[in-house]
Amino acid sequence: MELEPRLIETHVPDEPDGVVLVLHGGAARREAVAVSPTQLSVVRMIPIARRIARRGRGRLAVYRLLNTQRGWDTGHTPVDDARWALDEIARRLGGTLPTCVVGHSLGGRAALLTADHPGVRSVVALAPWVYPDDLPRGADDRRFLIVHGDHDVIARAERSAAVAKALGRTADVGYVTIEGGKHAMLRHHARFDGLAAEFAVTTLLGEPAGDVLGRIEAGEAWVAV
Repeated sequence: MELEPRLIETHVPDEPDGVVLVLHGGAARREAVAVSPTQLSVVRMIPIARRIARRGRGRLAVYRLLNTQRGWDTGHTPVDDARWALDEIARRLGGTLPTCVVGHSLGGRAALLTADHPGVRSVVALAPWVYPDDLPRGADDRRFLIVHGDHDVIARAERSAAVAKALGRTADVGYVTIEGGKHAMLRHHARFDGLAAEFAVTTLLGEPAGDVLGRIEAGEAWVAV
């Protein structure tokens, strides 16, 4: 059976004002393995997608992507799947709308590297598994938010901090450290999920930012909560 990416609709209004694409993480396997809708890295993104849809008050089309396969294969990466998804969403909606890409772990890496895609206005990388040189090209006018727990032992926060600093030389970047936060984002899920939803709505719909993002917009680019 040929492996293919899949889009799952969380909420799609008749005339959305913007789009949010939610990307999951998940470790690789020795052989190409299809992504299961029930694997934990996929299930973890369901409440985030739903929270974004609620926060958008019916104005945002929210989709979740199931990658072609688990992990990060250099021959076909989650970035390829994310780009396919953005093109497919534009086809379904009849045009490209302002878009926010939200990803966790390797999905956070894919979100960052997809920032140069037409229509992408903003990116949220949650506990992203990245290398310091994972920088999108031609995305200087995008807005980025990286959220990382200081107790994450799977994805190194110093790497995401290095990416944030490099991006910040040319783009609008905010970095939030969740004190006590771990990679699965379970114990402090309300903070991780809430920041993703707030940033998506603020950047796509122009609504006022809350306390944490307000501090970032006021020039405090690095915030610990």
